[in-house]
Amino acid sequence: MKNYEWIVFDADETLFHFDAFSGLQLMFSDFGVTFTLQDYHEYQVVNKPLWVDYQNGEITAQQLQHQRFSTWADHLQVSTQQLNSAFLSSMAEICTPLTGAISLLDTIKGKARLGIITNGFSELQQIRIERTGLKDYFDFVVISEQVGIAKPHRDIFDHALAIMGNPPRECVLMVGDNPGSDILGGINAGLDTCWLNADNKPTPEGINPHYQVASLSELESLLITKLGSPETLQSCT
Repeated sequence: MKNYEWIVFDADETLFHFDAFSGLQLMFSDFGVTFTLQDYHEYQVVNKPLWVDYQNGEITAQQLQHQRFSTWADHLQVSTQQLNSAFLSSMAEICTPLTGAISLLDTIKGKARLGIITNGFSELQQIRIERTGLKDYFDFVVISEQVGIAKPHRDIFDHALAIMGNPPRECVLMVGDNPGSDILGGINAGLDTCWLNADNKPTPEGINPHYQVASLSELESLLITKLGSPETLQSCT
């Protein structure tokens, strides 16, 4: 693995646990509802295709947030906006960094510049980055809801690169757990990529990450021998 001037991370299931079931249970408990595993499966039947549509640019973040809770909003006689906000607050409350995240960030902070590109929502991402104490590690956070474009679209990466000062793309490493958004998007933007494949899934056809690791600890081991003093990063070799 070569040196990198910038290392850019996805957020959900790359740096942070994203336990949607627990978050929904906590959220619905405030409405007097016992949210079951069957409820969760039915929710995901609606939610997952909406995320695909969102990543493909076919719907907006606001449409996703509305449609995934429309049935529950009718049932509880509340607005979808109220449910969505309550869900994001619950997710922020239960959020914890993934195993190895803080150690990795401690190791590479000051040796490469760090950023986040996430398809998540502003209300959640900003709060939990602060609550988990990770805010000071990152030079920037790009959130698709704010930009109006989601990964894997190249434009969200171009937006982030502009914030970085347009470094050579071969000097930027994109790390993420989702091959269809993080890795494909990074490749399309001309970046090196590292797939965090914790579940040992087969590599999707046509998506070839430059590196593949099973944990953040494994990524730390790969980087630790390459990231020396900040001065050594300028050549990006």
